[in-house]
Amino acid sequence: MGQLCLRTCLYLLLLIFIPVLSVSAQESEQLDLILKGATIIDGTGKPGFTGDIAIKNERIVSVGPEITVPADQIIQCRGLTIAPGFIDLHNHSDRQIISPLTRANMNFVTQGCTTIVTGNCGSGPVDTGEYYRKIDTTGSGTNVMHLIPQGSLRDQVMGSGQREPTPEELKTMKTLALKAMQDGAWGMSTGLIYVPSSYAQTDELIELAKIVSQHRGIYASHIRNESTELLSAINEALKIGQEAKLPVHISHFKSSGQDAWGLVIRAAQMIDDARKQGQTVTADQYPYIASSTSLGATLIPPWARAGSDKELIERLAAPETSQKIISQIENNIEKREGGKAIRIARYSDNPKWVGKNLQQIADAENKSVLEIVLEITRNGGASVVNFSMNEDDVRQIMKIDWVATASDGRAYLPGSDRPHPRNYGTFPRKLGYYAIQEKVIPLEHAVRSATGLPADILGLKDRGYLREGAYADIVVFDTKQLIDQATFDDPHQYSKGIRYLFVNGQPAINAGFPTGSLAGKALRHPAVDEPAENHTP
Repeated sequence: MGQLCLRTCLYLLLLIFIPVLSVSAQESEQLDLILKGATIIDGTGKPGFTGDIAIKNERIVSVGPEITVPADQIIQCRGLTIAPGFIDLHNHSDRQIISPLTRANMNFVTQGCTTIVTGNCGSGPVDTGEYYRKIDTTGSGTNVMHLIPQGSLRDQVMGSGQREPTPEELKTMKTLALKAMQDGAWGMSTGLIYVPSSYAQTDELIELAKIVSQHRGIYASHIRNESTELLSAINEALKIGQEAKLPVHISHFKSSGQDAWGLVIRAAQMIDDARKQGQTVTADQYPYIASSTSLGATLIPPWARAGSDKELIERLAAPETSQKIISQIENNIEKREGGKAIRIARYSDNPKWVGKNLQQIADAENKSVLEIVLEITRNGGASVVNFSMNEDDVRQIMKIDWVATASDGRAYLPGSDRPHPRNYGTFPRKLGYYAIQEKVIPLEHAVRSATGLPADILGLKDRGYLREGAYADIVVFDTKQLIDQATFDDPHQYSKGIRYLFVNGQPAINAGFPTGSLAGKALRHPAVDEPAENHTP
């Protein structure tokens, strides 16, 4: 009797719980989101196709012509285009991405970016582990990947002097580079026109690059010259890749200055030749005819900028160095249309000069351009926009299948300065203006340059493509509206045309409106079990 009662109780319990279990099983199959009926451009460069994309738990679980599984949310995307979230290979938001004011990275979110790469041009945090922990703690608007900044590394170990490292200093730099790679850095960057990165000789860079190579990272370089000595600078980068046996990536590939226009096409042929011989070499580009950096890096020779600003000012006053510096500044001014090609982007000492070129300022102040440059230098320097490139060069370079799109910008809040519009418009400009409007390149090529190609360059396995198992970093845009709105005269203008953006499956833009989401993560390079002798993928 007791056994019968027990069996009856168990049967009743099963009757109660079986429906619950069935519901739970059904819920486990239910998707978080389906994006339906869009043109899907998957990042491979292949033609787009009409279909749906299903998302669950941060991942893409299905890409197909019609997905019918139940979902918590379905977004109708007919007439829209879906692509992988854009990956900005060259970003300078190292400080901004961990600041409460700018960590949402709104000016890149509104461009369709889901991942940025920091530590570029040899500048940024040296302690990669600590940097990643800060991002993990607070989140960010986009995912973040980091490169070892060789210039900051050198400065930390041996200061900003123009000299070779001692054997002990080089050993310390290599130890710090090793730790950064073990902490998840994706490679190393150099900024070979900037102090103190520029003081490193090729052999020193090769020694550091070998550490990066052993951990399967890349070498990304703002090369030593982007003007008339461009080919020599490309040769140096290729040599570093050959000797250290690792992939080489040329940052913001261009030829700067009228006397160098067209040289970038010859440089591209050099890279093509190296690639045909088996070397892994790539580049990136921002789609503008102007660059942006400091006035000092633009006009003052590197040797004069060694050490501190105070030392530079002392050299300008010293009889034995003053005339040599001034002569080189004058020569550089002449190459930039007598100062007309250089526009002040930010200068705290005299904000009324912002937005004006050096010749305009000189005329208004009844001074020479040289006097204006020296005044700004003595007052701590300024940021500038330098109109130095040729439109035909820009268009030709973006057609190359190994050239990615990258901004060279940083997270911004609108203000009174006038930064380069690339901070707000790089990716919609490449897609909306050059691909859709001007038809310089197919839209699929433009998308690949911002998604699958940068993922391949970095060795990023689970982002950059729309495929099953990849993280749901996804952008949905309207090809009829996608365009950059930022201009050189009015740069603080968000791009338009991005309808939806998902970062790790979470909406960063919903129906055209930013959500303020901080779903971005620090993305760490996979650990290497056995460091390789070399890295030649």
